[in-house]
Amino acid sequence: MATLHAFANPARFLRIARPLTPALLCAGVVLIAIGCWAGLTQTPADYLQGETVRILYIHVPAAWLGMGGWSGVAVSSIVYLVWRHPLAEIAARAIALPGATFAALCLVTGSIWGRPTWGTWWQWDGRLTSMLLLFFVYLGFIALSQADRDRAGDGRIPALYGVAGTVLLPIIRYSVIWWNTLHQGPSIGLTGSSIDRTLLWPLPITTLGFTLLFGAIVLMRMRAMLARAKAEARLRRKARA
Repeated sequence: MATLHAFANPARFLRIARPLTPALLCAGVVLIAIGCWAGLTQTPADYLQGETVRILYIHVPAAWLGMGGWSGVAVSSIVYLVWRHPLAEIAARAIALPGATFAALCLVTGSIWGRPTWGTWWQWDGRLTSMLLLFFVYLGFIALSQADRDRAGDGRIPALYGVAGTVLLPIIRYSVIWWNTLHQGPSIGLTGSSIDRTLLWPLPITTLGFTLLFGAIVLMRMRAMLARAKAEARLRRKARA
């Protein structure tokens, strides 16, 4: 608990975030470049899907971060509701926009991949529909957070929304198991993968790269929000003087 309070201190957070942001950004960009280069030039085409299979090196990390981003929103919301740390509220707001962006990227790349594979750009099956709902839930959280900020709210309503939205995560995860859908079943699990290793090896590189990039974007947004809050507090003090 003491450690949590220590890291919730904005000044201490900024001392860590300032050098960490460019480090995560540079490492992420390098890994993404290496992974995409390897996926495009060093792996064979799939015997069924041909060259279109290469989109998995972007689609899978986007899906992972779309879901992982909302997990971050939910955890930050819980921390704010329980301990009322303002930094947790800022973290949730900072995560929401990149999370929504990656959820949208997942939907777009999935449609591009699905057109030659399934013969259609879109199908209202369990996985696609639940991921689309998650994207709209992100937009709802962003709008609700802004409205709460505009009316000088205490942040509890967006935080409760952030926790409630987690109901979609197991639905997305197990939709291909619960329902007979067009989307293929789980390809990667704890016990192994149905994807051939000659195709699979660049995927952890791009996934780690996009994850580091996501972390850098979140830190940049948190730093910007803290700077804005500091500037607004200074203006209020001057207005009262």
